[in-house]
Amino acid sequence: MSVTFHTLASGSGGNSALLRADGFGVLIDVGLDERLIAHRLAAIGFGWRDVNAVLLTHAHSDHWTDLSLGQIRRLSVPFYCHPDHEPAINRYGGEFEPLRKAGLVFSFQQSIPFLLNPLITVTPIRVPHDSEPTFGFRIDGLTAAGQEWSVGYASDLGEVPEELFTAFREVDLLALEFNHDETMQRNSGRPRRLIQRVLGAAGHLSNTQATEAVRRLLMESPSPRLRHVVQLHLSKDCNKPLIAATTAQKMIDELKAPVRLTTASQNSPSATLTIVD
Repeated sequence: MSVTFHTLASGSGGNSALLRADGFGVLIDVGLDERLIAHRLAAIGFGWRDVNAVLLTHAHSDHWTDLSLGQIRRLSVPFYCHPDHEPAINRYGGEFEPLRKAGLVFSFQQSIPFLLNPLITVTPIRVPHDSEPTFGFRIDGLTAAGQEWSVGYASDLGEVPEELFTAFREVDLLALEFNHDETMQRNSGRPRRLIQRVLGAAGHLSNTQATEAVRRLLMESPSPRLRHVVQLHLSKDCNKPLIAATTAQKMIDELKAPVRLTTASQNSPSATLTIVD
């Protein structure tokens, strides 16, 4: 059995990613409606029946939809979120309370690892973003054959806290926000308040910030374990895939790191990224 990762969608129009480990499927965020998630899953050879757990990073509306919560309830899929996510979800959606009444809502706490199954552990790491609280995840697993693997995932954050650097050392795959090009953001013509929000410590990572974070992780990791970097949550208006990819690839080439770079799309799932064959 293998361990694989796909982004299904990434950006302000909706976010979701699928991690599969020995047949156990984990969705990180469900920011598309249930039919679109089904369509994206089908495009990579899966379906809702292949989803065994859902993790929520935060309560902004591009990371969950009420329709997908309803689908999760119908399929009896466990839904993991922080207790402080619940008021916002309850306020804007009608499916959360039935999900809870069905016994499918499970709470996690900052920095405390929890099990999705006997072989998969998730550690939530709080990150600065203007939806309180927002989390990245370190996901560690062991295959049935005994091989260890790790994934780091952080899609919305204004800066990289020290705890995240510590948590994401020695992962095999790192999925990290590359939201905007700073020059494009400053010259975008957007309202000043929005520009300041995005550039602020509780906003979104720029290409430069994210690239330097990856550089630090590569340089500080005791072993060259990182094999995949996935660029998440690119801005439609203030970034371009070529700009984001070129910025990161230049650094990877400078370090001669054996890393494959993938830029996630809003409109289609990524190729299969294999963590363990």
